Amino acid sequence: MDYSLSADQQAIIAAAEKICEKFGLDYWLDRDLHGGFPEDYFQEVARGGWLGIAMPEEYGGAGLGITEAALFLRTIAAGGGALAAASAIHMNIFGLHPVVLFGTEEQKRRMLPPFTRGETKACFAVTEPDTGLNTTQLKVKAERRGDIYYISGKKVFISTAQVADHMLILARTTPIDQVTKRSDGLSLFYTRLDRDFVDVREIEKMGRKAVDTNELFIDNLPVPAADRIGEEGKGLDYIFHGMNAERCLIAAEAVGIGQGALRLATQYAKDRIVFDRPIGMNQGVQHPLAQSWAELEAANHMVMAAASLLDKGLPCGPEANAAKLLASQAGMKACQTAILTHGGYGYAKEYHVERFLREIWVPYIAPVSPQLILSNIAERKLGLPKSY
Repeated sequence: MDYSLSADQQAIIAAAEKICEKFGLDYWLDRDLHGGFPEDYFQEVARGGWLGIAMPEEYGGAGLGITEAALFLRTIAAGGGALAAASAIHMNIFGLHPVVLFGTEEQKRRMLPPFTRGETKACFAVTEPDTGLNTTQLKVKAERRGDIYYISGKKVFISTAQVADHMLILARTTPIDQVTKRSDGLSLFYTRLDRDFVDVREIEKMGRKAVDTNELFIDNLPVPAADRIGEEGKGLDYIFHGMNAERCLIAAEAVGIGQGALRLATQYAKDRIVFDRPIGMNQGVQHPLAQSWAELEAANHMVMAAASLLDKGLPCGPEANAAKLLASQAGMKACQTAILTHGGYGYAKEYHVERFLREIWVPYIAPVSPQLILSNIAERKLGLPKSY
């Protein structure tokens, strides 16, 4: 297997690094302290055409694969912005994949070009307060009256809803007691987030202050039938088609966060003088850093392997899950090691590594827990009984 990057892929990394130079550590520290969506950074990414990196060319995208998108997001996360930088653009890069696969031609022409140009922002509204990862039990309802669906219910942990003007939302169109298959009865809509019918309440959280997380309280939001993606009742199947891509991209971001933290820690180990020598001369400092490098490289290879399978149209569910698991674990350990390398200064915001540790928790927990990933691999790869 050839692990070398093509000239075009290397150019993607170089372009991402140039963006990172414009929006460095101090920019993201300020965003972490004061909040506010990084609109100037978002527009810089949009001007370069990177929001459409994995979108079809006929709808304004670059027509590249998840491998290229993963390389771009990994570099962005490593460049100082960590998860805040990645998740500010994450949804635009892959979020409307279900529209690409299952939308009508009219929907693609209407929805995708403004999305890839950064003229519209969207949030991904799936998670609900009482269902957790049991997505088949979603309760938000969409009742059809004529050519209009009326959506009501609650969603939670919805990123960028404060700045989004559209949302990709999964809602129940058939009561759960009337379906024969658990995954049926849920429909997917891409529609305007009309605040006359949606109360968006921000959740204060540990990290990633620049990118908001929210609860949505939806009260009879009118949605044209023309905004329904694909068949009624098949929305969960459409969402599942995009999950492997999401796993690969989240994993790439986790690797990038770990690489960024490792870079800062390594430089500090070179510069910090104690007992008349740089602390990086001590094997007690060297070895954890070297271990993190090895673990991040291994996780990155798993990410690239899963993304390659996905781009070839081959099955890759367990591989994408394994990439997310290994990358989040390696990223978490690298961030912890970075703080320990800095000692007391690692706890200070001005040295940045504490922010990386706070932000690596998101790809560690979401969009699926390590425990559920292990259960999936045990079932799909080892043939063990399903445990959930």
